[in-house]
Amino acid sequence: MIPRRAALGLLAAAPALVALVRVARASTPPVFATDGIAINGIDPVAYFTQSAPVAGQAGFAVDWMGARWLFSSGENRDRFAADPTAFAPAYGGYCAWAASRGYVADTVPEAWTIHDGRLFLNASLRIRRRWERDIPGNVALADANWPAILG
Repeated sequence: MIPRRAALGLLAAAPALVALVRVARASTPPVFATDGIAINGIDPVAYFTQSAPVAGQAGFAVDWMGARWLFSSGENRDRFAADPTAFAPAYGGYCAWAASRGYVADTVPEAWTIHDGRLFLNASLRIRRRWERDIPGNVALADANWPAILG
């Protein structure tokens, strides 16, 4: 028989255990999006054409991979729509460093790198500096982990 104190402790822990199981079963969406807007509303094509993060506009949008992607111009929107994989960030816009380490993390627009024609985003400028120490090695690790780390 379980002592009363132990039984009460198990009952008190039950909601936390249920929440943990729920989190473990939930899968991460394939694209980093906040309120359905991909990569913080930044135009992914602009990273390639303007070498900078440029805010997209709701009037220039494309729905792709379960998220709404915003663009700074109709031309950028059309370029993306014609070949999304050429412009979408690697690892769904989640942090490339985190992906190389086997987990997902949000990103910030100013922490970005283009390497071998691919856009990589990072969680912070500090993390981007880590990423840049060995981009080819980190890409190999992240590619091996992706998309299994989505859950």
